[in-house]
Amino acid sequence: MLKQRIITAAVLAPLAIAAIFFLSLQNLAAILMAVLAIGAWEWGPLMGFDTKPRRIGFVSALIISILAMWYIIPPQDVWSLVGNINPWVVFVLSISCCWWAISAIMIFKYPRHSDFWSSHRSVRGVFGMLTLAPTWLAFLTLRANNYTLDEYHGTYLILLLFAMVWSADIGAYFAGKRFGKNKLMPNVSPGKTIEGFIGGVLSAALVAIIAGLVFGWSGIQIAKVVALALLISTVSVVGDLTESMLKRQAGVKDSGSILPGHGGVLDRIDSLTATAPVFALCLILFGW
Repeated sequence: MLKQRIITAAVLAPLAIAAIFFLSLQNLAAILMAVLAIGAWEWGPLMGFDTKPRRIGFVSALIISILAMWYIIPPQDVWSLVGNINPWVVFVLSISCCWWAISAIMIFKYPRHSDFWSSHRSVRGVFGMLTLAPTWLAFLTLRANNYTLDEYHGTYLILLLFAMVWSADIGAYFAGKRFGKNKLMPNVSPGKTIEGFIGGVLSAALVAIIAGLVFGWSGIQIAKVVALALLISTVSVVGDLTESMLKRQAGVKDSGSILPGHGGVLDRIDSLTATAPVFALCLILFGW
Protein backbone atom coordinates (compact mmCIF):
# COMPACT_ATOMS: atom_id res chain seq x y z
CA MET A 1 0.00 0.00 0.00
CA LEU A 2 2.76 2.47 0.91
CA LYS A 3 4.59 1.67 -2.35
CA GLN A 4 1.44 2.33 -4.37
CA ARG A 5 0.86 5.60 -2.51
CA ILE A 6 4.39 6.77 -3.25
CA ILE A 7 4.18 5.85 -6.94
CA THR A 8 0.82 7.57 -7.37
CA ALA A 9 2.02 10.67 -5.53
CA ALA A 10 5.19 10.74 -7.63
CA VAL A 11 3.04 10.88 -10.76
CA LEU A 12 0.35 13.27 -9.54
CA ALA A 13 2.52 15.82 -7.76
CA PRO A 14 4.51 16.89 -10.86
CA LEU A 15 1.29 17.08 -12.90
CA ALA A 16 -0.38 19.29 -10.28
CA ILE A 17 2.68 21.54 -10.05
CA ALA A 18 2.99 21.78 -13.83
CA ALA A 19 -0.69 22.74 -14.08
CA ILE A 20 -0.42 25.62 -11.62
CA PHE A 21 2.81 26.84 -13.22
CA PHE A 22 1.97 26.71 -16.91
CA LEU A 23 -1.82 26.88 -17.31
CA SER A 24 -3.54 30.21 -17.80
CA LEU A 25 -6.08 31.29 -15.19
CA GLN A 26 -8.94 30.26 -17.48
CA ASN A 27 -7.49 26.83 -18.25
CA LEU A 28 -6.62 26.24 -14.59
CA ALA A 29 -10.20 27.12 -13.68
CA ALA A 30 -11.46 24.54 -16.18
CA ILE A 31 -9.12 21.80 -14.91
CA LEU A 32 -10.07 22.52 -11.31
CA MET A 33 -13.75 22.27 -12.22
CA ALA A 34 -13.15 18.90 -13.88
CA VAL A 35 -11.28 17.53 -10.83
CA LEU A 36 -13.99 18.75 -8.47
CA ALA A 37 -16.65 17.24 -10.73
CA ILE A 38 -14.97 13.86 -10.20
CA GLY A 39 -15.05 14.60 -6.48
CA ALA A 40 -18.78 15.34 -6.78
CA TRP A 41 -19.30 12.00 -8.53
CA GLU A 42 -17.55 10.28 -5.62
CA TRP A 43 -19.65 12.25 -3.13
CA GLY A 44 -22.77 10.51 -4.46
CA PRO A 45 -22.42 7.35 -2.31
CA LEU A 46 -21.87 9.55 0.77
CA MET A 47 -25.38 10.85 0.12
CA GLY A 48 -26.74 7.34 -0.43
CA PHE A 49 -26.97 7.76 -4.21
CA ASP A 50 -26.50 4.33 -5.79
CA THR A 51 -27.66 5.10 -9.33
CA LYS A 52 -25.85 6.96 -12.09
CA PRO A 53 -28.67 9.46 -12.84
CA ARG A 54 -28.68 10.71 -9.24
CA ARG A 55 -24.91 10.99 -9.11
CA ILE A 56 -24.88 12.79 -12.46
CA GLY A 57 -27.49 15.15 -11.06
CA PHE A 58 -25.25 16.08 -8.14
CA VAL A 59 -22.25 16.53 -10.47
CA SER A 60 -24.37 18.78 -12.67
CA ALA A 61 -25.44 20.84 -9.65
CA LEU A 62 -21.80 21.36 -8.65
CA ILE A 63 -20.77 22.35 -12.19
CA ILE A 64 -23.63 24.84 -12.37
CA SER A 65 -22.56 26.31 -9.02
CA ILE A 66 -18.97 26.72 -10.20
CA LEU A 67 -20.07 28.19 -13.54
CA ALA A 68 -22.21 30.69 -11.64
CA MET A 69 -19.19 31.73 -9.59
CA TRP A 70 -17.12 31.87 -12.78
CA TYR A 71 -19.69 34.27 -14.28
CA ILE A 72 -19.97 36.49 -11.18
CA ILE A 73 -16.26 36.35 -10.31
CA PRO A 74 -14.18 35.80 -13.48
CA PRO A 75 -10.70 34.48 -12.59
CA GLN A 76 -9.01 37.63 -13.93
CA ASP A 77 -11.27 39.79 -11.71
CA VAL A 78 -10.70 38.02 -8.40
CA TRP A 79 -8.14 40.72 -7.55
CA SER A 80 -8.23 44.29 -8.86
CA LEU A 81 -5.22 45.91 -10.51
CA VAL A 82 -4.42 47.67 -7.22
CA GLY A 83 -4.63 44.46 -5.20
CA ASN A 84 -8.14 44.74 -3.77
CA ILE A 85 -10.14 41.53 -3.46
CA ASN A 86 -13.56 41.06 -5.02
CA PRO A 87 -16.10 41.23 -2.12
CA TRP A 88 -17.88 38.14 -3.41
CA VAL A 89 -14.69 36.14 -2.88
CA VAL A 90 -14.57 37.13 0.79
CA PHE A 91 -18.23 36.18 1.15
CA VAL A 92 -17.82 32.72 -0.39
CA LEU A 93 -14.61 31.93 1.50
CA SER A 94 -16.13 33.12 4.78
CA ILE A 95 -19.11 30.81 4.28
CA SER A 96 -16.69 27.98 3.57
CA CYS A 97 -14.68 28.63 6.73
CA CYS A 98 -17.90 28.70 8.76
CA TRP A 99 -18.78 25.32 7.29
CA TRP A 100 -15.46 23.85 8.36
CA ALA A 101 -15.91 25.24 11.88
CA ILE A 102 -19.33 23.55 12.03
CA SER A 103 -17.81 20.38 10.62
CA ALA A 104 -15.19 20.36 13.38
CA ILE A 105 -17.97 20.52 15.98
CA MET A 106 -19.79 17.66 14.23
CA ILE A 107 -16.61 15.57 14.36
CA PHE A 108 -16.09 16.17 18.07
CA LYS A 109 -19.69 15.25 18.85
CA TYR A 110 -19.99 12.30 16.46
CA PRO A 111 -22.06 10.10 16.58
CA ARG A 112 -24.20 12.30 18.81
CA HIS A 113 -26.57 14.62 16.95
CA SER A 114 -25.84 12.86 13.65
CA ASP A 115 -29.38 11.52 13.17
CA PHE A 116 -30.63 14.61 11.37
CA TRP A 117 -27.94 15.07 8.75
CA SER A 118 -27.39 11.34 8.25
CA SER A 119 -31.06 10.77 7.45
CA HIS A 120 -31.42 13.64 4.96
CA ARG A 121 -29.67 13.30 1.63
CA SER A 122 -30.30 16.94 0.82
CA VAL A 123 -28.34 18.02 3.91
CA ARG A 124 -25.40 15.81 2.94
CA GLY A 125 -25.67 17.29 -0.56
CA VAL A 126 -25.32 20.78 0.93
CA PHE A 127 -22.27 19.52 2.82
CA GLY A 128 -20.82 18.40 -0.50
CA MET A 129 -21.45 21.75 -2.16
CA LEU A 130 -19.89 23.62 0.77
CA THR A 131 -16.89 21.30 0.60
CA LEU A 132 -16.22 21.31 -3.13
CA ALA A 133 -17.45 24.55 -4.72
CA PRO A 134 -15.44 27.03 -2.57
CA THR A 135 -12.28 25.00 -3.23
CA TRP A 136 -12.44 26.07 -6.87
CA LEU A 137 -12.58 29.74 -5.91
CA ALA A 138 -9.91 29.40 -3.21
CA PHE A 139 -7.30 28.03 -5.61
CA LEU A 140 -8.03 30.73 -8.16
CA THR A 141 -7.78 33.38 -5.44
CA LEU A 142 -4.31 32.12 -4.57
CA ARG A 143 -3.16 31.68 -8.18
CA ALA A 144 -4.39 35.10 -9.29
CA ASN A 145 -2.79 36.99 -6.41
CA ASN A 146 -0.48 39.74 -7.70
CA TYR A 147 -0.81 38.16 -11.17
CA THR A 148 -0.25 41.32 -13.22
CA LEU A 149 3.04 42.15 -11.46
CA ASP A 150 4.39 38.64 -10.96
CA GLU A 151 2.78 35.84 -12.94
CA TYR A 152 4.19 33.16 -10.63
CA HIS A 153 3.57 34.78 -7.25
CA GLY A 154 0.31 32.88 -6.82
CA THR A 155 2.02 29.68 -7.87
CA TYR A 156 4.40 29.93 -4.94
CA LEU A 157 1.47 30.50 -2.58
CA ILE A 158 -0.16 27.29 -3.79
CA LEU A 159 3.14 25.42 -3.51
CA LEU A 160 3.45 26.64 0.08
CA LEU A 161 -0.05 25.34 0.78
CA PHE A 162 0.84 21.99 -0.82
CA ALA A 163 4.05 21.82 1.22
CA MET A 164 2.20 22.44 4.47
CA VAL A 165 -0.53 19.92 3.78
CA TRP A 166 1.75 17.23 2.36
CA SER A 167 4.34 17.61 5.13
CA ALA A 168 1.59 17.40 7.75
CA ASP A 169 0.24 14.26 6.07
CA ILE A 170 3.68 12.63 5.87
CA GLY A 171 4.67 13.70 9.38
CA ALA A 172 1.42 12.38 10.81
CA TYR A 173 1.79 9.06 9.01
CA PHE A 174 5.29 8.30 10.22
CA ALA A 175 4.84 9.77 13.71
CA GLY A 176 1.66 7.75 14.08
CA LYS A 177 3.38 4.57 12.92
CA ARG A 178 6.32 5.09 15.27
CA PHE A 179 4.80 6.64 18.37
CA GLY A 180 1.02 6.36 17.96
CA LYS A 181 -0.74 4.99 21.04
CA ASN A 182 -3.54 7.39 21.90
CA LYS A 183 -6.49 7.59 19.52
CA LEU A 184 -7.38 11.05 18.24
CA MET A 185 -11.01 10.50 17.20
CA PRO A 186 -11.74 6.77 17.56
CA ASN A 187 -15.43 7.17 16.70
CA VAL A 188 -14.55 8.78 13.38
CA SER A 189 -11.17 7.40 12.30
CA PRO A 190 -9.67 4.71 14.56
CA GLY A 191 -6.34 4.83 12.74
CA LYS A 192 -5.49 8.43 13.64
CA THR A 193 -3.56 9.12 16.83
CA ILE A 194 -2.75 12.17 18.92
CA GLU A 195 0.95 11.48 18.40
CA GLY A 196 0.42 11.42 14.64
CA PHE A 197 -1.45 14.70 14.80
CA ILE A 198 1.39 16.33 16.76
CA GLY A 199 3.93 14.94 14.31
CA GLY A 200 1.98 16.42 11.40
CA VAL A 201 1.71 19.85 13.03
CA LEU A 202 5.42 19.94 13.84
CA SER A 203 6.33 18.83 10.31
CA ALA A 204 4.26 21.63 8.77
CA ALA A 205 5.80 24.19 11.13
CA LEU A 206 9.28 22.95 10.24
CA VAL A 207 8.56 23.31 6.53
CA ALA A 208 7.35 26.87 7.14
CA ILE A 209 10.56 27.75 8.99
CA ILE A 210 12.74 26.21 6.29
CA ALA A 211 10.84 28.11 3.58
CA GLY A 212 11.30 31.34 5.50
CA LEU A 213 15.03 30.83 5.84
CA VAL A 214 15.49 29.80 2.21
CA PHE A 215 13.60 32.82 0.85
CA GLY A 216 15.00 35.27 3.36
CA TRP A 217 11.74 36.27 4.99
CA SER A 218 11.77 38.61 7.98
CA GLY A 219 11.24 37.32 11.50
CA ILE A 220 7.67 38.66 11.49
CA GLN A 221 6.94 36.94 8.18
CA ILE A 222 8.31 33.64 9.45
CA ALA A 223 6.25 33.94 12.63
CA LYS A 224 3.12 34.56 10.52
CA VAL A 225 3.81 31.58 8.29
CA VAL A 226 4.54 29.27 11.23
CA ALA A 227 1.24 30.32 12.83
CA LEU A 228 -0.45 29.71 9.48
CA ALA A 229 1.23 26.29 9.22
CA LEU A 230 -0.11 25.32 12.66
CA LEU A 231 -3.60 26.39 11.59
CA ILE A 232 -3.45 24.74 8.17
CA SER A 233 -2.11 21.44 9.50
CA THR A 234 -4.95 21.35 12.02
CA VAL A 235 -7.59 22.25 9.43
CA SER A 236 -6.21 19.55 7.12
CA VAL A 237 -7.07 16.98 9.79
CA VAL A 238 -10.59 18.40 10.00
CA GLY A 239 -10.98 17.93 6.25
CA ASP A 240 -9.72 14.37 6.44
CA LEU A 241 -11.89 13.50 9.43
CA THR A 242 -14.97 15.05 7.85
CA GLU A 243 -14.77 12.71 4.88
CA SER A 244 -14.04 9.79 7.24
CA MET A 245 -17.12 10.67 9.28
CA LEU A 246 -19.36 10.83 6.23
CA LYS A 247 -17.94 7.59 4.81
CA ARG A 248 -18.42 5.83 8.14
CA GLN A 249 -22.02 7.02 8.33
CA ALA A 250 -22.65 5.88 4.75
CA GLY A 251 -20.81 2.57 5.22
CA VAL A 252 -18.28 3.43 2.50
CA LYS A 253 -14.59 2.48 2.80
CA ASP A 254 -13.09 4.60 0.00
CA SER A 255 -14.68 7.36 -2.04
CA GLY A 256 -13.40 5.67 -5.20
CA SER A 257 -10.60 3.61 -6.72
CA ILE A 258 -9.27 5.87 -9.46
CA LEU A 259 -5.96 6.53 -7.63
CA PRO A 260 -3.99 3.39 -6.69
CA GLY A 261 -3.02 3.43 -3.03
CA HIS A 262 -5.09 6.53 -2.34
CA GLY A 263 -8.64 5.48 -3.21
CA GLY A 264 -10.62 8.17 -4.96
CA VAL A 265 -10.05 11.82 -5.78
CA LEU A 266 -11.91 12.82 -2.62
CA ASP A 267 -9.54 10.71 -0.55
CA ARG A 268 -6.63 12.67 -2.01
CA ILE A 269 -8.05 16.19 -1.89
CA ASP A 270 -10.09 16.05 1.32
CA SER A 271 -7.43 18.00 3.23
CA LEU A 272 -7.09 20.57 0.45
CA THR A 273 -10.84 21.22 0.28
CA ALA A 274 -10.62 22.38 3.89
CA THR A 275 -7.25 24.13 3.87
CA ALA A 276 -7.42 26.03 0.57
CA PRO A 277 -10.35 28.30 1.61
CA VAL A 278 -8.81 28.92 5.04
CA PHE A 279 -5.39 29.66 3.52
CA ALA A 280 -6.90 32.03 0.94
CA LEU A 281 -9.00 33.89 3.51
CA CYS A 282 -5.98 34.28 5.81
CA LEU A 283 -4.05 35.76 2.88
CA ILE A 284 -6.85 38.24 2.24
CA LEU A 285 -7.29 39.26 5.88
CA PHE A 286 -3.70 39.28 7.13
CA GLY A 287 -1.60 39.74 4.02
CA TRP A 288 1.74 38.13 3.32
